[in-house]
Amino acid sequence: MLISLKDKKALIGGSSGGIGKAIAIELAKSGAKVTLMARNEEKLKNVLEELRAFGDQNHDYILVDFNNFQAFKATIEKYFKQNKIDILVNNTQGPPPGNSLEVRTEDYQNAFNLLFKTVVLTTQLALDHMSKNKWGRIINVASVSVKEPLSYLALSNSIRAAVVTWGKSLATDVAKEGITVNNILTGYFDTERIAQLNQKKAEQMAISVEEVRQAMEQMVPIKRIGDPKEYGYLVAFLASDKASYITGTNIPIDGGLLKSF
Repeated sequence: MLISLKDKKALIGGSSGGIGKAIAIELAKSGAKVTLMARNEEKLKNVLEELRAFGDQNHDYILVDFNNFQAFKATIEKYFKQNKIDILVNNTQGPPPGNSLEVRTEDYQNAFNLLFKTVVLTTQLALDHMSKNKWGRIINVASVSVKEPLSYLALSNSIRAAVVTWGKSLATDVAKEGITVNNILTGYFDTERIAQLNQKKAEQMAISVEEVRQAMEQMVPIKRIGDPKEYGYLVAFLASDKASYITGTNIPIDGGLLKSF
């Protein structure tokens, strides 16, 4: 099956590495013009060079700090005054780990700004062009923890669940405009974020990082951690015309990790 995103413009959050970078690569390979979005300019420039190796020289990036909502708001509003996009991938770094007894009330507010308000604002700005064009793709990067909470990720569990239910509501409201909205429930992928979380668990449990990773792999029915490029394949499909009848869904990509339906 050929996935073509020729003449489509995509904006991808958290795309200086990990899952976001993998998504950017697959969309670029499929013909989309990609705008990267993250806070590390050196990493963004490196990813930009990789994308340009596929032939199109018109990819770009914008510097944003998802943790500073007011600064993010100013930057993203300026961007949309000058640009229109067809595909939006809402993806940010995760909030700090911690269980429900460790995190403070203000931590929830910070996580809300990071994971929810940035997503809603960016989506609202993107919808104007999508509605006028009667075509759009909104893809929210969420987590399997919205269905089966992870005790050490209380902030992520809570706020990503809000993103998922908001996404479902939005999907109903914009379906008649030819816009699809889907949530991806992310399992364990070989990223810097997983490495950081594993390091924290290893310290808490007084075992090696390798032992933590091996235990994680054994939890997954496929018995391995996902490759970020596999994530990119799914997003490229959802962003294409091939997925025009798929909307309002929560799609796990987890190697069979979720036990619930």
